Amino acid sequence: MKKTATPQAARIRRHARVRKHVSGTAEKPRLCVYRSLSHIYAQVIDDVSRTTIVAASDLEAAVKEKLSGKKKADVATLVGEAVAQRAKEKGISTVVFDRGGYPFHGRIKALAEAARAGGLEF
Repeated sequence: MKKTATPQAARIRRHARVRKHVSGTAEKPRLCVYRSLSHIYAQVIDDVSRTTIVAASDLEAAVKEKLSGKKKADVATLVGEAVAQRAKEKGISTVVFDRGGYPFHGRIKALAEAARAGGLEF
């Protein structure tokens, strides 16, 4: 396998490989996760109509007020709970999970488990 120039380029290649097979519809949208060094974002996306149905991140006021002194994995849990609650309010109960090319551990796993606990199935 060809070595990529940077870890970011490798993640983008992995994400492209996953996206060949994972796509969201109106009945079963895609829960997409993006993780930066200091923040985490989650969106529920309908790829057919190319719209974001709900979104959550650790930068918004509803989540930010609960952040004081928490570790990054705990912050990801709060974002997972928020996105699950908002999706349930919109009538979404089943999604396909798109980990964005990141390994399924740490913050990504914490967000996914919190979304499952919040009522989303994937």
